[in-house]
Amino acid sequence: MTLFLKGLAFGFVLAATVGPMWVLCFRRTIEHGALAGFVSGMGIAVADGLYGAVAAFGLTAISGFLLDKSFWLGLIGGGFLLYLGTKSLLAKPVLIQEENQPGKSLPEAFLSTFGLTLANPPTILAFVAIFAGLGLVSSADYTAASFIVLGVFLGSASWWVILAAGAGWLRRRMGPGLVRTINVVSGLSILGFAFWQLAQVLR
Repeated sequence: MTLFLKGLAFGFVLAATVGPMWVLCFRRTIEHGALAGFVSGMGIAVADGLYGAVAAFGLTAISGFLLDKSFWLGLIGGGFLLYLGTKSLLAKPVLIQEENQPGKSLPEAFLSTFGLTLANPPTILAFVAIFAGLGLVSSADYTAASFIVLGVFLGSASWWVILAAGAGWLRRRMGPGLVRTINVVSGLSILGFAFWQLAQVLR
C-alpha cells in the first residue's frame, strides 16, 4: 500500500507539472468540452503507466529499443507539436455550447496525446531515477511493481479529471475574446515546447 501511495503521488505530480500536454489538454477542454479534455488526459495517463511499467518491471530490452529510437521519436513528436501550436494560433474563437462532441473526435484526442507522450523515450530514465530515489524499485517483486504502476496511472488520471472538470467549468463562463486569448497563449506555449524539444533532439 505504501508503494501504491507513492506511485499515486508521483503520477499526480508528474501530470500536474505544466508542460505541452498540460496546455494541450486545457485548450482542448476549452474548445471541445470536458469530455474531450478528459479523453486527451487518459491518453497521457496510459502512456505514463506504460513507461512506469517499463521502469518498474526492469524491461531493459524495451527501454533500450525506445531509447535507441529516441532521435526519430523526438523529431516526430516535436514536429507534431509545431503543427498543434500553429493550429491553436490560427483557431477561430468559437464557443461550442454542447459538451458532447462527435464520437470520432475522441479516439483522435486519445491517440494524439498517447503518441506524443510516448514520443519522449528519455522519460523512462526519469522514471527509473525517481523510482530508485523513492525506493519504489527496491525489490523484484512483481506484485509490488504492479501496485506502483497502478498508482502512477491512477495518480496521473486523477489530475486529468481535475483539469478537465475545472476547465470545463471555466469554459461555460467565457466569451469569444477570452477564448481567442487562450488560443494564442496556448499556441505560443506549445510552439515554445516544440522548439525546445527539437533543439534537445538535434543537440
